[in-house]
Amino acid sequence: MSWRCFARALKSASLLLLFSGSSGEAASATSEAPDPRRDIVVEAVQKVMPCVVNIATEEVIAVRDPLEDIFREFFDPYYRRRQPNTQYSLGSGVIIDEEGFVLTNFHVVNRARRIWVKLSDGRDYECEQVSLTKLSDVALLRIKAKEGEKFSAVKFGADDDLLVGETVLALGNPFGLGGTVTKGILSSMSRRPPRENEQLDVMDWLQTDAAINPGNSGGPLVNLRGEMIGLNVAIYREAQGISFAVPIKRVAAAISEIYSPEWKAKLWFGARVRPAGLPLQVTSVQTESPAGKAGLRPGDLITQLNGKAPRSFIDFIKQLIDIKDETEVTLVVQRGTEKRTLSFRQVPEDTFFNVELIRKKLGLSVQELTPELAVGMGMSRMEGLLVAGVDRDGPAAAAHLDKGMLITGLDGQTTSSVVTAAKLIYAKAKGDKVKFDLIVPRQRGPFIELARFVAEVTVK
Repeated sequence: MSWRCFARALKSASLLLLFSGSSGEAASATSEAPDPRRDIVVEAVQKVMPCVVNIATEEVIAVRDPLEDIFREFFDPYYRRRQPNTQYSLGSGVIIDEEGFVLTNFHVVNRARRIWVKLSDGRDYECEQVSLTKLSDVALLRIKAKEGEKFSAVKFGADDDLLVGETVLALGNPFGLGGTVTKGILSSMSRRPPRENEQLDVMDWLQTDAAINPGNSGGPLVNLRGEMIGLNVAIYREAQGISFAVPIKRVAAAISEIYSPEWKAKLWFGARVRPAGLPLQVTSVQTESPAGKAGLRPGDLITQLNGKAPRSFIDFIKQLIDIKDETEVTLVVQRGTEKRTLSFRQVPEDTFFNVELIRKKLGLSVQELTPELAVGMGMSRMEGLLVAGVDRDGPAAAAHLDKGMLITGLDGQTTSSVVTAAKLIYAKAKGDKVKFDLIVPRQRGPFIELARFVAEVTVK
């Protein structure tokens, strides 16, 4: 073979090897190409679904409340078919803490004597009610798990990080059949500013066209980052394709209120902390509270409690609740670039929020209505605070309140506790008004007539 022929043969072999190598690389690249189905929606669902649970209850108590129509709209067909005194599914929930704390709607569990949750992987647990509030339609449960058992927890989105038109996903676990997902857009954010002490309605909710199917109530509404931006509530029966969720800002505020030292242990801490993210951020502080007097301020980041970094919001509140007998509490907080150490003692609420505070603010003395007092006044089925005295020149006298009247509500909230009433009044500034719902018993021969009226008293 000539040298020229050999060179041509060598060149052909090299090209063949190069081509073969390129084909192999192309085949390898094709086999390793990402699955086009595994998009951002799938990733968000896979991130959140382990946190979503089915809520099942037993022995539902028959009650009527403003959410009864929504409950009936969702569950009547299933409700009518159920066997009496059996376990049945009412809605969904979402785990918000690795210790097994579950968030759902108030209207899903307020009738229940016993509650179970079923996880997306099929595990079942009994739950206990921790706290709940009708005003925000939020309830907090805790899974009765083995000691040390941990759970996947959802991540909260930022309070106001919402975009009209962004893609959202409504997740749930209806009837314990497994996870379900619907997709849509965020059609509208909360339609009006929140009103203090007023129950949420449609105008306060997020609106989406992601279908919230029967049984999805109480599940999370999430964005494409897999962050919870709302708590699913209901569909709108007057229109097609309209669903609602409680905004995460209102959900977070409700959790920080109903899971607090004041709510759980009657200890006055006086600050609220956002129940998401670390370090924990202080959202509000009562000026004259123990926390306020110690120098805690909204926006502070809590890095340590009594020398230890809180593992979560739940852990932080549990530690505060466990501090008894007015033991000193030490917080290390980050304020901008500065670190501060603050110390205070929590105060039993009934030590501060008492009859004298109400009299100081309103010129009004009250006492809790005992069963004996109620029967003696012909009001055996009533609950409230009895007006025991009125200062002659005080704000209550100017509003025509008088001894013997029964206070059944303050600013639209029912109240039968001096502490609850004093806390509400304490939060008012000088010149603010407190709306009183009153009952006046009047003797009419052998009968007692109960007249109702409303009065506004100015705080001094």
